[in-house]
Amino acid sequence: MEKITLVKEIYIEAFRNWRSFILEHYFKIFSWLCFVLIAYASYALIFRVSTGFSFSNL
Repeated sequence: MEKITLVKEIYIEAFRNWRSFILEHYFKIFSWLCFVLIAYASYALIFRVSTGFSFSNL
């Protein structure tokens, strides 16, 4: 039982910083990607409105 606890502690200690490092950078990249996509969609909408694009086919 003592060996299992020791192995568990070694495993937790080894991957503690790795997990937060990966998640931190993943969320940072994801947030920048979302910001770029929202800015791109806003630009497309403003461009269509300013050129008189008809949004309905009635």
